[in-house]
Formats: sequence, C-alpha cells, structure tokens
Amino acid sequence: MPYLKGGTALIFYLMTTLSSSPGPIGVFDSGYGGLTILDEIRRKLPQYDYIYLGDNARAPYGTRSFDIVYRFTLEAVNYLFSQGCHLVILGCNTASAKALRTIQQNDLPAIDPARRVLGVIRPTVEKIGEITSTGNIGIVGTPGTVRSRSYDMEIEKLYPGFRTYSQACPMWVPLVENGEAQGDGTDYFVKRDVEALMSKHPAIDTVILGCTHYPLLKDKVEKYVPEGVKVLSQGAIVADSLADYLDRHKEMAARCSKNATCRYLTTESSDKFSESASLFLSEPVEATSISL
Repeated sequence: MPYLKGGTALIFYLMTTLSSSPGPIGVFDSGYGGLTILDEIRRKLPQYDYIYLGDNARAPYGTRSFDIVYRFTLEAVNYLFSQGCHLVILGCNTASAKALRTIQQNDLPAIDPARRVLGVIRPTVEKIGEITSTGNIGIVGTPGTVRSRSYDMEIEKLYPGFRTYSQACPMWVPLVENGEAQGDGTDYFVKRDVEALMSKHPAIDTVILGCTHYPLLKDKVEKYVPEGVKVLSQGAIVADSLADYLDRHKEMAARCSKNATCRYLTTESSDKFSESASLFLSEPVEATSISL
C-alpha cells in the first residue's frame, strides 16, 4: 500500500467499497488557485459532480521539497479516492510538477489501475504548438514551479525546436490572495517581472501563466507584454482537455457521476476558505474542514 498518513485501513476500505460506483471528479490544489481551474471545468462540463480539496493549512507548496509535495499530494489524492472519485485533476502547477509523474507511475498501479490522476502542465504545453509563430516561449510561475523546470522539459519533449525562458514571480500569489489583484500597487510587481521575462529574448511571442492564481492577473500581464504577444491562461485549456479526455475515454466518463453538484473541502478553517474563495469564484461557497 502506498504512503498514507493515518487512517490507512479506513481509506483502503472506502476506496474498495466505492471502486465500482460512479463518483465525482476530484480537483486538488494546495490552496485557492485551483478554483480557477474548477470554475472553467464546471463551465465546460456542468453536468458532472465535483469535489474541490484545498490543502490550505499546509500551503504554499511552492517552497517545499519534491518529497514533501509528493507526500502531501498523494495524501490528498487518496482522500479524494476515498470520497468516490475515479478521476482527480491536480489543479496546481507545483503538485503537477513535483508529484504527478510519481503518482501515475508508482502509486496508481497499487491503489487501483483503473483510476486516473491528471495535471495542468501537459494540456497547457500541448496548446502552445497551435499558437506560437517563433517557438520562443515565456513562462511565469512560482519559484518552485520555475525551479522544477517542468514546463521547460515538457516543451522540450513535445517541441524539440522551441526555446523556453522562465521568470519566477514570488509576489504574485500573495497579492492575489490578499485581494490586491486589481490594486494599483500590483502593477509594479507585474510590470517588473514581465519586463524581466521579455528581456530574456526579443522573439518571445507566447507567455504561459504557469500558476493557477495568475488568471486573476491576466489583464495586467497583457498590459505589459509587447503588442502581439499572446498570454495563455490554464483554466479554459484544461477544461477543453478534460472534455476531450472524457470523450475519448467513455469508460471513465461512465464512472463520473452527473448530478451537477460541487462540494468544497479544505484542511484550513472552513469559514476562512469560504471567505477567500470569493476572490476566485463568482458564487458563494460553503466549505467543510477536513484532516489529511
């Protein structure tokens, strides 16, 4: 049995019991940013049931080691499996960068080979081939995502001739989570980091927002990139990719329940989560606090 923090027998029992019943699609993030992914997925596929789990008590993940991010992410994935999910989306760039491959290759075969865990990096990278003219791709992300080079490696695999240029933006997430996405002071940091990125090569024509918080800053990023540079936000891309995945994998679509419901779980205070979620969603949220 793969690593589990407490409650191993109960979680294993629940996963076994629920393994044949349709269940919701799970969306996991270390905090709030994955809500931008969930929002777009629900717009595209409103008929499905969803569970969102934010590990807010242990966020941010970006500064943590690969091993810790992997362990925390696996705990969350197993919890969502215990809630009946057959498909889990890691709506978090750091978790996708530091944990996804290990979970897919090493853990899922032991947990249940029929379950799936998908990330946000691959669908985003696949999209750039349709957009770029120069093959010079800019990436803005958290320090952890930039250090992982996950986008660079995926782009190198899919498009060997492309070149990547990354810029860590450590202030962007705190600004968003403190309700300053539209604040005038935020312009200073966005302008500084965008100009630092664009100075790395004049032919950059596509910029990936490599963090799920960053869609809330997209207007400001577009304000400071040169004319003609395209800025990619992940939510709609991931939603389209998931719709395509479910269309191609009818057996998985059949294992995802369809009652148009959504539950929100957090490892932090439920009141705090519900209040902060309003920064990312246009509807009120009632969250439940859980322990991993």
